[in-house]
Amino acid sequence: MSYLPYLLAGVSVGGQYALIAIGYTMVYGILRLINFAHGDIFMAAGLILIYLANPLTLWLALPLVLIITVIMGFIIERAAYKPLRNSPRMSVMISAIGVSYLIQNLALYITGGLAKTYPALPWISDAITIFGATTKRVTVITPVLTLVLIAALILLIRKTKIGMAMRAVSRDFDTSRLMGIRINTVISVTFIIGSFLAAVGSTLYFASYTAIVPTSGAMPGLKAFVAAVFGGIGSIPGAVIGAFIIGICENIIKSGGSSWTTFSDAFTFVLLIIILVAKPTGLFGEKQTDKV
Repeated sequence: MSYLPYLLAGVSVGGQYALIAIGYTMVYGILRLINFAHGDIFMAAGLILIYLANPLTLWLALPLVLIITVIMGFIIERAAYKPLRNSPRMSVMISAIGVSYLIQNLALYITGGLAKTYPALPWISDAITIFGATTKRVTVITPVLTLVLIAALILLIRKTKIGMAMRAVSRDFDTSRLMGIRINTVISVTFIIGSFLAAVGSTLYFASYTAIVPTSGAMPGLKAFVAAVFGGIGSIPGAVIGAFIIGICENIIKSGGSSWTTFSDAFTFVLLIIILVAKPTGLFGEKQTDKV
């Protein structure tokens, strides 16, 4: 039995989880907030392309999806999170859960609860053969594109003024505000970047898993969140490594046959329990000390 198709699929899915996980880890790094609506933004990007693909060509619809998803992330931050900036953390978390259910129910209303089929993307969805294993071209494109986007993001964070501001805010929110950093701008940019990466991840993910329902973002979102925690939430390299590990491991488990496939999702959450018990800060997370 050849494990190559499962390994290729694992690397591909891991890259898609990584793009979602970065959104979780960046928002947490700055706001100490788990954006529970992030997986639903990922799902919404897929539905937006489905509804734009009919009246428009795919090559025009794809960039529009990225733009609309970014706007959606920006609006969610300004409407649901900004008014609660000085509220208790629990209030913001409840707001995030509310946004998640709002997006799901809007999707349910629009789709009528029926599964929608993602359109085949020219060239990207084509089948190719690698060392005798047949797979879609998106499987090869995903890890390469993911690494390119991550490299660009790291350059942005390390070499630009807004990146310096993001690092400062993630280190000390209150002091950054006192130093004159535009906190609202930094947070909005963080949500914009996270939403953009989620939209790219959505395009790659649904090119392989073509059926979309209103809850399609829940499981990838949860797995990406686990990847962020596993790698050390707040650490971008940690989120990426965690995502690839989870993607590869769950697909290797699927290679054991239908009886093992049932446990591929459970593995992710068992891994979460283990990492929280053994190393709560994750692989690359820094130990936080609370000031008295």
